[in-house]
Amino acid sequence: MLRLSKLTDYAVVVLVRLSSGDGVQTSPGIAAAIGIPEPTVAKVLKALTCRGLVTSSRGARGGYRLTRPLHAVPVSDVIAAIDGPIALTACVDGAEGHCESQGLCPMAGRWDPVNAAIRAALAAITLADMQEAAVPRAFRLPADAAHHLSAAPASIPLSE
Repeated sequence: MLRLSKLTDYAVVVLVRLSSGDGVQTSPGIAAAIGIPEPTVAKVLKALTCRGLVTSSRGARGGYRLTRPLHAVPVSDVIAAIDGPIALTACVDGAEGHCESQGLCPMAGRWDPVNAAIRAALAAITLADMQEAAVPRAFRLPADAAHHLSAAPASIPLSE
């Protein structure tokens, strides 16, 4: 099964939290808001800072902020920041020395198109897309609902 680490999942939550608000946010503040232990949030923020997804500032008014809006952050960047390069197998893109059967394997290099397709698919989805998808369907209006709502009377009597 292909599965991302919990830290990558937490990183997405942290980044979405950072998008709410204009100022900097602290690691303890983020942890309290999203219910993830502060040491874990600090670890995630450190990795995200190293990869340039967030910036940090020190001092009494210090904290973390996004380097770009959620619509400009592909999911692939978050995965790579936390879990490393996106690949299904170790023998990808000319990597050497990761497989004991590398010299005899008839599939060497054959996974490259699969890995490229997965990376492309993940690069096409942004954190803004994920944030939008997180709104339960019950609370979403159909595309034509806005027209119906604008045509509705301002007040609707509850009883006659």
